[in-house]
Amino acid sequence: MTTNDSEFLAFLDGRVDACQVKDIDRLMSHYSPDIVYYDVVPPLQFAGSGEVRRNFVRWFDEYDGPIGLETHELNIAVNGDVAFAHMLHLDTGTLKNGSDRAMWVRSTVCCRRSGGKWLITHEHISMPFDPQTLQPWTPPTE
Repeated sequence: MTTNDSEFLAFLDGRVDACQVKDIDRLMSHYSPDIVYYDVVPPLQFAGSGEVRRNFVRWFDEYDGPIGLETHELNIAVNGDVAFAHMLHLDTGTLKNGSDRAMWVRSTVCCRRSGGKWLITHEHISMPFDPQTLQPWTPPTE
């Protein structure tokens, strides 16, 4: 693993940490002002840090307490000042209505380093679903 890889991994870990504790300012420090973000919720595309911030606040507000966000199958590619990663996230927590949530999401992030700092310039979130029920695919219960 190169120094660039290690720095990029630390950057991604900081993004997950900010999500888990719902620290919107720290989370948004990972995003470029001109971010283009695709999500599973309408309007599906969010352009610019203001729209992305509102979308994250909406997501944070669904939960009562912290968000569990485990990263699985992380793959990264770093070349100079450009990097991308794709991964699975297990999103868990207690919703404000008292129900527990556990669902998988797929994430791809594209980043650029400027002035020695990584920023996410594009992110794409998708949700796997069960084609028989058309419901989000959830992890098996133990």
